[in-house]
Amino acid sequence: MARLRALLMVVFISAIALNQILVNAKFSKSMYFASGANNQSSMLGNGDNLQLVLDKTAGTRIQSKQAFLFGTIQMLIKLVPGNSAGTVTAYYLSSSGSNHDEIDYEFLGNVSGQPYIIHTNIYTKGNGSKEQQFYPWFDPTDGFHNYSIHWNPTEVVWYVNSIPIRVFRNYGNEGIAYPNKQGMRVYSSLWDADNWATRGGLEKINWTCSPFVAKFSQFRPRACLWQGLASISQCASNTTAANWYTSPGYKQLSYAKFGQLNWVRDNFMIYDYCKDTKRFNGQLPPECFKQQF
Repeated sequence: MARLRALLMVVFISAIALNQILVNAKFSKSMYFASGANNQSSMLGNGDNLQLVLDKTAGTRIQSKQAFLFGTIQMLIKLVPGNSAGTVTAYYLSSSGSNHDEIDYEFLGNVSGQPYIIHTNIYTKGNGSKEQQFYPWFDPTDGFHNYSIHWNPTEVVWYVNSIPIRVFRNYGNEGIAYPNKQGMRVYSSLWDADNWATRGGLEKINWTCSPFVAKFSQFRPRACLWQGLASISQCASNTTAANWYTSPGYKQLSYAKFGQLNWVRDNFMIYDYCKDTKRFNGQLPPECFKQQF
């Protein structure tokens, strides 16, 4: 009987481990192009590289075949060089439906010589309006840079080249919605947003500069697979070894990471919805009064 129990435990642990996607995923195996994608967009080499193309005929969106609940999603991205005004390169997690959850990176293009804007947002139960924006402290078009989203039952952290730039903590027990009950797929896209993306829509796309090309590499989901409502508890369990992201070290930024976060926010943050009292008529959202770091 003891040997049977041991065998059943091994089977149980193995089943849980299968909920974790391996770090080494390829675009060709893990993602697919949405209908209507620009026909110049392609997966390159051995399937570990990707280029998204925008021209007058079409933009491009790609999405993961599977959805996840908690973990880390990593992508290396080289943004559109030169005059990218009016274009948006997006990289985000999202569920579906009117009450969807979403965690965003959007890279707002600019005219040559002016910096990109790193635009972040988070939606919970269909409600967004939680934007924070940053200038990059590097040239995001000169090579590949690492953009990661770390998401666990305690907090969401946006990382750029392993440096945290934003944190959104779970205050669900105080009535503040948090994305912890919906599996989300991974999306990337390159699209025409010249009605708002650059200087509020004043700078339009210069189509003589097209095609616009954004390059991606090393899609790395290290995350819990969404397998229906049972995943809400399975992926959040802190007694399961496979749920590495629930360990104490991931519940709050380390002292060193906290210092990096403050450096970015002190020197490169250009917009924070929690400081925009005019936008909210003096009634800031409740999470703005909570400690996030």
